[in-house]
Amino acid sequence: MSSPQGALRTDDDRILRLGREACHIEAAALGRMGERLGAAFTQAVHRILATRGRVVVMGMGKSGHVGRKIAATLASTGTPAFFVHPAEASHGDLGMVTQEDLVLALSNSGESHEITALLPVLRRLGVPIVALTGGAESTLAAHADLVLDCSVEREACPLNLAPTASTTAQIAMGDALAVALLDARGFRPEDFARSHPGGALGRRLLTLVRDVMRSGADVPRVQPGAGFSALMREMSAKGVGAAAVVDAAGRLQGIFTDGDLRRRIEAGADVLTMTAGELMHPGPRTMGEEALAADAAQLMEQHRITSVLVTDGAGMLTGIVHIGDLMRAKVI
Repeated sequence: MSSPQGALRTDDDRILRLGREACHIEAAALGRMGERLGAAFTQAVHRILATRGRVVVMGMGKSGHVGRKIAATLASTGTPAFFVHPAEASHGDLGMVTQEDLVLALSNSGESHEITALLPVLRRLGVPIVALTGGAESTLAAHADLVLDCSVEREACPLNLAPTASTTAQIAMGDALAVALLDARGFRPEDFARSHPGGALGRRLLTLVRDVMRSGADVPRVQPGAGFSALMREMSAKGVGAAAVVDAAGRLQGIFTDGDLRRRIEAGADVLTMTAGELMHPGPRTMGEEALAADAAQLMEQHRITSVLVTDGAGMLTGIVHIGDLMRAKVI
């Protein structure tokens, strides 16, 4: 069977060789580009930091696909950005660009017609232009305020035609800008989580203990004078394998767990005649309501426990977090 382009080449050695060559070519291209970074790169970072508006990313074809990715990465790491298709910009979407914005223009050749057609208008508007291009002497480079050299010696394509190494270089340059910018802005994991509330990291960094804890009547608790039977009934009714021991005011005194029961019986204690105050383990692990739920998970893992009691600043019991609560909230 043959394709319209000719006979299929399905030799495994050839396939592996080409795949490895592509990886090596692109890795080498990125290494050389990294070594070339200099004043233009730092100036670009400073210009973007000083921009009062947004970073408007433009690119055609494969550069356009890369541009969308760069805009998304910038936006999610603290630099407001969006993508504008150059062809649509020529038919009205250029109105989305203001004098307070900065344009990040992508074109490997620097001669993409849809990009170059916009350059005179952008210059008249006074919009700064940062070019990501492999064409140092191109029209785009001539009109740009700053040029970031994304040139590659050759494409990974064996025909040296399909944009491969060149688009990888553009992606890497966009990532380099994003990384430098987020560091300069003091961007924190919590900031990243706020722009990714639906992701696993967002859940881990935004979910607080108060969001997942059990409170009120759902918290198993007894007073120190409660007998063994009352203690076990409370533990069974609340289903977390533990019960807090509190004084009459609700101040935490200790905790009794399924594990404590097993250890007491193994030690030969007559648990049937003992009170909660005698059975409890004093000084239990606790957390505040405003702590991260992920920290509660880490505490459980560190001490090999399945529940953490929640207290306020005065030591009053306000809730309990069970490992099952964390799993349901997808914190773990």
